[in-house]
Amino acid sequence: MNAQAKPSLLAKFGDRYAVDPNKMFETLKATAFKQRDGSAPSNEQMMALLVVADQYRLNPFTREIYAFPDKQNGIVPVVGVDGWSRIINGHPEFDGMEFRYSDALVTPPGASAPSHEWVECVMYRKDRGRPIVVREYLDEVYRAPFKEGMKGPWQTHTKRFLRHKAMIQCARLAFGFVGIFDEDEAGRIAEQSERDMGAAQVVREQAKALPACPEEQIEKYAAVVESGQRPAEQIISMLQTRYELTPGQRSALLEVATTQGDQA
Repeated sequence: MNAQAKPSLLAKFGDRYAVDPNKMFETLKATAFKQRDGSAPSNEQMMALLVVADQYRLNPFTREIYAFPDKQNGIVPVVGVDGWSRIINGHPEFDGMEFRYSDALVTPPGASAPSHEWVECVMYRKDRGRPIVVREYLDEVYRAPFKEGMKGPWQTHTKRFLRHKAMIQCARLAFGFVGIFDEDEAGRIAEQSERDMGAAQVVREQAKALPACPEEQIEKYAAVVESGQRPAEQIISMLQTRYELTPGQRSALLEVATTQGDQA
């Protein structure tokens, strides 16, 4: 007898929320997973988000999970604080948590009030003899205002955001939660992606802007190679940062080195 076929991912979600799977798919596209520019994610991106939501049994309709676009047309699955709290409390081995705070207070740039220098999260598992402890330092996670004179959540709710950071990082170590991020992390991922793209563009533009290497330079450095002061490979590497070398120019320098070696 054939094994009963497993329901599709869409069917599972439809059954869970008692809605038609196709209608649910389109509704999520237009609501929970709608992008900031108003566009809907692709079907492939939607399925990736639903896989994560299903893995952690997160409810996208209550914003326990939502989509954050990166700069390379990708999607970062973001789990809100309520979502993190629910999957932590829903883990069968979870046995409570507590927080510890530094006595020292600091006021980072732009913050509305002083905050703890660090926060520790302590999580207990039923199957472990010792708790998992993670300390998060404010100076390592604090985000300055996006624009001068404007205040974001890190400026208005510094203590709360630092506590959230400690809880999330501790949960990752305690229960192995992977592939999900909070919004702050997703924003940093997008920023890094944008910086990487910008750096790559600068490299491409610089490469295009390199002038042709004058023959006088080749003759000058050929004499340097011939005298044994510097090897040809080093000369070629140096020149390539300033000029666009032709294959013939590289060969000329290498031939000088070869001739010098034969005469040695």
